[in-house]
Parts: sequence; C-alpha cells; structure tokens
Amino acid sequence: MTMAHPSLPFGTRVRVTNLRNQRSVVLRVNDRGPYHARRVGDVSEAAAKELGMWRRGTATAMLEVVE
Repeated sequence: MTMAHPSLPFGTRVRVTNLRNQRSVVLRVNDRGPYHARRVGDVSEAAAKELGMWRRGTATAMLEVVE
C-alpha cells in the first residue's frame, strides 16, 4: 500500500495510525502531495479502507517513519 507525502523521500516506509479508531498500516511513499495546507499525506484507497477512513475521506492521523 502506498501514500503521497510532500517531502519524505520516495521509498520511505511510514506507519499511519488513525487516531479515531487506533487502526494502523505501514505504507510506502511513492508520490508527492497533497497540495492542501491542512493535509500531511494522501493514502491509497486500499490503505484508507484498512484505516477505516474510506467513507469519511479524511482522518486525524499520526505518521511515524519506520525505515
């Protein structure tokens, strides 16, 4: 599963935790973005489903670089 991040190097692995339900996944940065002032990253559809945020579209989350 993948995500976009504005500054982390491509290939960086990031643990994203949805703070609302404590679900987490490890994603690989493979794109740049988002280009919105209040957003830190965009996750793939599969990751959004795993995190339980697919229907809402956004979530408050914690990002941790794991590699």
